Amino acid sequence: MRNLKLLHTREHGPVQALGSPQCFCLRADQGTLLIGSEYGILELDPAIQGVMNDISLTVDGFLPEDGSGRIVGIEDLPDQEGVCVATAAGDVILCNLRTKQLECVGSVDSGLTTMSWSPDQELVLLVTGQQTLIMMTKDFEPITEREIHQDDFGEGKFITVGWGKKETQFHGSEGKQAAHRKQTEVPTASSSDDGRPRVTWRGDGQFVAVSAICPQTGARKVRVWSRELVLQSTSEPIPGLEQALAWKPSGSLIASTQEKPNKHDVVFFEKNGLLHGEFTLPFQKGQAKVNELLWNLDSTILAVWLEDLKKGKNSETKTDVQLWTVGNYHWYLKQSLHFGSTEKSRLVSLLWDPEIPYRLHALCRGWHALCYDWHWSTDCSSGEESHLVANVAVIDGDKVLVTAFQHSVVPPPMCTFQLQLQQAVNQVAFHTDPTKSADLAVLDASNRISVYRVGDSTVKDPTVTLGGSGFKASVETPHLEKTYRVEVCCGEGKQVNPLAFRLFTWLQDDTFLAVSQGQLATHSVIHHLTGGPEAEGGCLHLRLSMPVDGDVISLCCNPKTRAIALQLADGQILKYLWEAPTPALEPWRSSTGSAVRFPSPCVQTALAMIGGEEAILGLTDRCRFFINDVEVASNVTSFARYDEFLLVTTHSHTCQCVSLRDTSLKVLQAGLSSSSTPNETLRKVERGSRIVTVVPQDTKLILQMPRGNLETVHHRALVLAQIRKWLDRLMFKEAFECMRKLRINLNLLYDHNPKVFLENVETFIKQIDSVNYINLFFTELKEEDFTKTMYPSPVSSSVQLQQCPGQKKVDLICDAMRAAMENINPQKYCLSILTSHVKKSTPELEIALQKVHELRETVSPAAEGVTAEAALKYLLFLVDVNELYDHSLGTYDFDLVVMVAEKSQKDPKEYLPFLNTLQKMETNYQHYTIDKYLKRYKKALCHLSKCGTEHFSEFLNLVKDQNLYNEALKLYPPDTPEHKAVGSAFGEHLNQKHLYEQAGLIFARCGAFERALDAFLSSGSWQQALCMAFRLGYTADQLAGLARSLAGKLVEQRKHAEAAILLEQYAQDYEEAVLLLLEGTVWEEALRLIHKYSRLDILETNFKPAILEAQRNYLVFLDSQKTTFTRHRKRLLVVRELKEQARQGLLDDETPNCLEADLISETSSIMTASDMSGKYSHSNSRISARSSKNRRKAERKRHSLKEGSPLEDLALLEALGENIRTTENMKGEVHSLLKGLVLFGYDEPARELQQALEEALQLIERSLPEIWTTDLQQNPANPVLGPNSTANSIMAAYQQQRIAAPAVQDAELLIPPKLNKNIQWKLNLLQ
Repeated sequence: MRNLKLLHTREHGPVQALGSPQCFCLRADQGTLLIGSEYGILELDPAIQGVMNDISLTVDGFLPEDGSGRIVGIEDLPDQEGVCVATAAGDVILCNLRTKQLECVGSVDSGLTTMSWSPDQELVLLVTGQQTLIMMTKDFEPITEREIHQDDFGEGKFITVGWGKKETQFHGSEGKQAAHRKQTEVPTASSSDDGRPRVTWRGDGQFVAVSAICPQTGARKVRVWSRELVLQSTSEPIPGLEQALAWKPSGSLIASTQEKPNKHDVVFFEKNGLLHGEFTLPFQKGQAKVNELLWNLDSTILAVWLEDLKKGKNSETKTDVQLWTVGNYHWYLKQSLHFGSTEKSRLVSLLWDPEIPYRLHALCRGWHALCYDWHWSTDCSSGEESHLVANVAVIDGDKVLVTAFQHSVVPPPMCTFQLQLQQAVNQVAFHTDPTKSADLAVLDASNRISVYRVGDSTVKDPTVTLGGSGFKASVETPHLEKTYRVEVCCGEGKQVNPLAFRLFTWLQDDTFLAVSQGQLATHSVIHHLTGGPEAEGGCLHLRLSMPVDGDVISLCCNPKTRAIALQLADGQILKYLWEAPTPALEPWRSSTGSAVRFPSPCVQTALAMIGGEEAILGLTDRCRFFINDVEVASNVTSFARYDEFLLVTTHSHTCQCVSLRDTSLKVLQAGLSSSSTPNETLRKVERGSRIVTVVPQDTKLILQMPRGNLETVHHRALVLAQIRKWLDRLMFKEAFECMRKLRINLNLLYDHNPKVFLENVETFIKQIDSVNYINLFFTELKEEDFTKTMYPSPVSSSVQLQQCPGQKKVDLICDAMRAAMENINPQKYCLSILTSHVKKSTPELEIALQKVHELRETVSPAAEGVTAEAALKYLLFLVDVNELYDHSLGTYDFDLVVMVAEKSQKDPKEYLPFLNTLQKMETNYQHYTIDKYLKRYKKALCHLSKCGTEHFSEFLNLVKDQNLYNEALKLYPPDTPEHKAVGSAFGEHLNQKHLYEQAGLIFARCGAFERALDAFLSSGSWQQALCMAFRLGYTADQLAGLARSLAGKLVEQRKHAEAAILLEQYAQDYEEAVLLLLEGTVWEEALRLIHKYSRLDILETNFKPAILEAQRNYLVFLDSQKTTFTRHRKRLLVVRELKEQARQGLLDDETPNCLEADLISETSSIMTASDMSGKYSHSNSRISARSSKNRRKAERKRHSLKEGSPLEDLALLEALGENIRTTENMKGEVHSLLKGLVLFGYDEPARELQQALEEALQLIERSLPEIWTTDLQQNPANPVLGPNSTANSIMAAYQQQRIAAPAVQDAELLIPPKLNKNIQWKLNLLQ
C-alpha cells in the first residue's frame, strides 16, 4: 500500500567534453562520478558542477583517436585510489586518479566484451571476444579461464530417479500425443539483441551468472558459476530470452526478460536454472526493447531500462526507466521516467547507488547526470473525523488503485475502485481540505494533472471502475472533473529531467503546490500552479515561484491549521506562509522561540498539535523519530497521526498509541522509550508490521505485513477513546455494540460517568432495545471500578463519583434499571427484570420466583411478554435448579415449589410425598419443618416456639444442637418456665466451655442459685459467691467455712489482701488475717487491723520481726541483682568485641563463613549471630516440625547464656532486660517497707535499703547506653538504603536474608527497657 515518493533530484551538467559518455561509476568516498567516453575518463564533481579530472586514454594508445573506441567496463577501486577501465580492444587499464598515471595491467588479443567486479572487489571477471571467461584477483593475477559454452549442465545437475518413461507419464489436457511430439527447436535470439554477454554477481559474491548467445542454437542461455569458475547450473531452453540480466542482491532470484508471441515479460530464474515467476511489461511486442535490469541495494526495487524500437529513419529513439516493486505477489509499476526523444536526453547508463538503497543515478548522452532519491510513502486521505473516509491510493502503472477502508478492508492487489489513466502515474495527492479529503489529483509521467472529485455526477465515468480481480463494493466513486497540462520551464537542463516536479500537493480547489530544483543543485523552487475556468486539457497557470535557499526534501500540511512545513536536506524546518498576500518563508520555531532543525534528515514528516502547540514530527530511514528537534525514540518503523493520537510501530514488534493532548515532549519521550510496561497504549503486532491508515469512527488500525498482506487491529487506546466519546454524547447503542464486538468489559458503560448513566437509564434501555443485550450487561456487572483497574481514565478526564456512595454499585444499577424497565414496558423486559433481581449482591430469588408465579396466574399474557414457563426456564439458566428449588420451598408456596420441581431433574416420587407430608402439618410446624430442611435454624426456632408446649422438648434439642441459646432466650418472657429451662441449658453449656463466671451469671438470672454458687466458686469470684450464699440462706458458720475455703484459694493466687478481708469480715478471725497480710507484705493494712482490734502486742511478736526480715531479704536480693547485672554487662562487651574481630577477619578459625560476614554492615552487629553456627540453625529447623512443647523448649535453648553459644549476645540482652525490669518493679514494695521501718525507728536499716536500691538503679541508668547502643536500635527488618547507604550495606541487606531472620524475630530485645522516673519511692527524711 505504499508508493515511491521522490524526495529530491540533483541535476549535473551539461559539461564540455569530447565525445559522448558510454558508461559511468561512482566514487562513493568522494561523491563524484567517473564517466567513460570514447576518448578517456572524466571525473565530474556535482558539488562544484565541474570536472575534477580529465584523463585521456588516446595519448597512450589505449583508445583510437578517431573516436571509434569503446569502454566496456569501469570500476572505482577505493583501496588503490584509482579506477579500472576495460576497453573493447582488450586492454585492462589501472588509472591512479591522484597522479593520473595509467598502467595496463593486462591485455586480451581477442578483445573484451565485459568486465565485472565482485561486490567485495576481491575478484574481477573478464569476458573475452572468444567467448571465454577469465577470473582474476583484485591484483590482476589470473585464477582460471573457462569457455562460456559448456555441454555439461553443471554441478547442480538434476538426478533422475527412474519413475517411468516420458511416454507413460500423465500429460494433462495435451493428451497422449504430447509424449510423441518432437521437441521444438528454440528460436534464435531477438533481432534487437546486441549479442554481448551479460554478467551479474550475487549479493554475497559467491556466485556469478553469465548470459550469452549459444553459438549452436543462436539462443541465449544463462549459466551460473562459482567464484572458482566451476559451472553450477545451466538454464533451461527459453524462447525469446533477452540480454538483460540482474541477480537480486538478496540472492533468491535472477531477473531477465523474455519476448513472447504476444507480450513482453520479466522472468526470474532460480540458481538451479529453472524459471520461478514472471510479470508482464506494459507494452506490446515490438514496441520497445529492454536494455538492462537493475536491482537496488535492498532488493525492493527493480529498475527496467527501456528503449523504443525505431519505426523509421527520422524517428528519434526514446528511452524510459520504470521502477517496479512487488507486494503480496503482485508487481506494481511505481514510477515511469520518460527521457524524451532528443539525442542529448537519451539515456546511456543507469546505476543504483551502492550505499544508499533508494538513490538512482542516470547518465544522458548530452553529458547530463541525474540523481534521484526515493523513499516509501503511503498516500492516504486526511480530514476531519466527520469527513474522513480513510482512502489509500496505490500507484500501479497507468492505474491508481484506491481502497476505501471506511467501507471494507480489501487486501492488495485488489481494491475498492481503480482509476484508469492514459499515461503511467508518478504522483497522487489527496485534497488537503478536511471536508473534501476524498478528492484526489493524479500527476502522470507526461506532466498532466487529472482531478477526480466525489460528488453528484449523472454520467458514469468510464475511467473509474469498481473493484479489482473480481471484487466489487458499493461505495461512492469519484469522477474525472478536469485534466490540466503542466508546462515544464523552458531551458536546456530542464528538458532532460523527466521528473521536473516533486512533492506534489493539492492545496485548494484549483491550486497545487510543487517543488523543483533551482538553478543551483542545492537550491529549490516552490511553484504555485493555478487552474482557471479553462476547458479540459487546459494548461495550469504558474502563479508564482518561491526560491528556497536549500534543497527541499519533504513538505507536509496540517489539514486543520492549514500550516505548511518544509524540510531542507540539512534538517532545517521552514514554515511556508502560503496564504499571505505575498507568500514567504520563515524558520519553524518551537515554544521556546528557537529554530527547529532535525538532527538527521527525515523521510516522513507530519504536523500535529502537542499540548496545544503545533509541532513537526519526523522519521528517518534509520528509524529515529523526532518531535521538533528532540529525538523521542530510536526504534520506530512507521507512524501515523489520527485526531489526538500518535500511533507508532517499533522494531520490538509493538504498536504504541499515545495521546497528544495535555502532554509534553518529556512525557512522550518517556512513554515511547518504555515499551516494557503493558497497558492500553501498547500492544503486540506481527513482526515487520507498518501502519497504513487509521479508520475513523470505527477504531480500525490497518497494518501491512512485509509480504504485503493487510491486518486489521483495533488498538485498545483508540477503542476506549471512541467509546468515551460515544458515552459523553449519550450514544449508548454505538458504544455497546463496539464493546460487545471488541470484548470491552461492559462495566465501563456505568463506570465512565455513573451520575450521567443513572440519569439516562431510560435512554440507555431505549437505545439498546434488546432484552438479550440488557441481560448481557447485567451478567457482566461487578463491584470494581473499571476506570481505576482495567481501563484507567486519561489524566485530563474528570472522574465522576457515584450518586450513593453507601450503596453497592451492582445493586444501584439493578434497582435503577428495573425501575426504568417497569416504567417503559414490564412485559417486554420481563426477563431483564428477573435478571436484575438475581444479579444483586444478595440475590432476590424469592421475589423473582414470585414474579414468575404471577405470570402463571395471568390469564392472557401480553403480545410482547413471555410465558411463565419461559420465564422459569430462563431463571433456571441463571440459577442452579437445586438452589432455586430450595428458595421456592422457602416461600412456603407449594404451587411455586411444584412449578420449579417440574422443570428440574428431580424425581416426582421423591418430592411429591415430601410435599404432601408438609401440607398435612400445622402451619407453624410446617414452616419449622421447611426451615429446618433448608437449614435456616433461626427461622425454624421462631416457628417452633409458636407450636405450643408439646413441642418444647424438640425446641430445646434444636437449641442445644445448633447453639442458639441467645435467640431462644429472646423468644420466651423471663418469668416463664421455658425461659428458665433454656437458661439452665445455656449455663451448663457455658460450664462445659469452662466459662464459669458467665455460667454463674446465667444461673443466677434463672434462679438456680446453687448451681450459680458452684460456678462462681470455680471461677474464683468470691464476691458473687458470697451473694449466692446469702440468696441460699447460709448460716454464720456456713459463711465462715465458705470464707475460709475462698481465702485458701486466694492465698494460692497471691491475693493476700482479699483473703484477709474474708477472714476478718466473714470468719471473724482477725489474727489470721493479720498474719496473711504480713505474709503478703501488705504492711499498712496489717497495721490498720492491729490498731482496729487493739492488739499492739502483735507489733512486737510478729510485725517488727517481719519488716526486719523483709529488709534483710531485699538487701540480699539487690546485691545478687547488682552482681548478676555487672557480670552480664561485662560478658556482653567481650562477646561483641569477639564478633567484631571475627568480622574483620582476625579470628578466621572461629568464623566458618567469613565471606558472608565481610559483606555485612557494622550497623547489623546482631545479624551475624545466626551465621556463627550453621549446625545450630539446622537443628532448629528440624525442631520446628515437632510439637509445641518441643518448640518452646527449643526457644529457651536458643537464647543460652552458655559461653560461646551462637546467640549468646541475644541471651545476655534478654537477661539484662529482665534484671532491669525486676529491679524497677521493686520501687513500690520498697517504698511501703521503708515507711514501716521509719515508723518504728529503724532508720539505719531503712537508710541502708534505700541506698542499696538507689545504687542499683543508678548502675542500670549508667549502663543503658553502653548495652543498647544507638546502632543496635536500628530496625534490622529494613534494608540500609538511602543517601547514607553503601554498596556493601545494600548487598548485605539483599543477599543475607538468611542471616537477618533471627534479628527480625528478636527485634524486641534490641529495644532498651524504660525506667519510670515519675515514681516517688524514696523518703527524704532518710537522705
